[in-house]
Amino acid sequence: MTALKSLRSTYRLNSGHVIPVIGYGVYLIPSSKTEQTTSEALRLGYRHVDSAIMYRNEKACGRAIASSGIDRSEIFFTTKIPPESMGYNATKRAIDSSLRTAEQEYFDLILLHAPYGGKTARLGSWKALFEAQKSGKTKSIGVSNYGVHHLEELEEYINSSSDVQGSKIDIGQWELHPWLDHSDIVEWCQKRNIVVEAYSPLAHGTRMGERILKEIGARYGKSPAQVMIRWGLQKGFVPLPKSVTPSRIEENADVFDFELSEGEMKILHTGEYSPTDWDPTTDFD
Repeated sequence: MTALKSLRSTYRLNSGHVIPVIGYGVYLIPSSKTEQTTSEALRLGYRHVDSAIMYRNEKACGRAIASSGIDRSEIFFTTKIPPESMGYNATKRAIDSSLRTAEQEYFDLILLHAPYGGKTARLGSWKALFEAQKSGKTKSIGVSNYGVHHLEELEEYINSSSDVQGSKIDIGQWELHPWLDHSDIVEWCQKRNIVVEAYSPLAHGTRMGERILKEIGARYGKSPAQVMIRWGLQKGFVPLPKSVTPSRIEENADVFDFELSEGEMKILHTGEYSPTDWDPTTDFD
């Protein structure tokens, strides 16, 4: 595993490209605030911005990146195809629309946001992503919120269809924290070198009062949020913490000067399955 030294540490993807080990998430941040908060994150050293068409703030992210003074090649920028754009033609249109909206020549990563729409739509969308990757519209491709059955469906398609021969799942993204570890999905991905991203790594703040987080944090002089982010890093995930508060944006990145013990990691394996967001992994359409 990559040494976790700083925000500049990276993982190598199946595509051959690299991804910073922590990203700045912009879910639920209004477009009117996103440019400012993303600019602050970039100023503080983040080099990874996670957006989506559904978030309606791609343009603001793109503007923050453009005005940052940082070379575009140093920033990893993600968007996602929404459920209403699943299917080959709809996904192709969505990709081109997102590039225009965000004022980008390419994305570093495009994900399918959820496994909705049925098998034909899912596989058609994957074909569109692969074509976008081959044409340079995105460097890497992947999925979000897929269950193991969706992943196996996609793997079978990749292995059997000449339309997507040579394509690889580079990244998968799920809600991940000590109270929702999706261990079956994570194991499936890590066996295949698929990098796992953790959205809502702070469980939307619903667990900050947990005694165990406070106790562990006190040992290291860290907050419950920092303990949760560090847990994700040590699980091999790419956490995507979100905040609009500059001090917390900075705090969320200050997680490279301590390491949770094996015992602490075991304690944080709660075995709970408590999503704080949607959970399309259970969709069987």
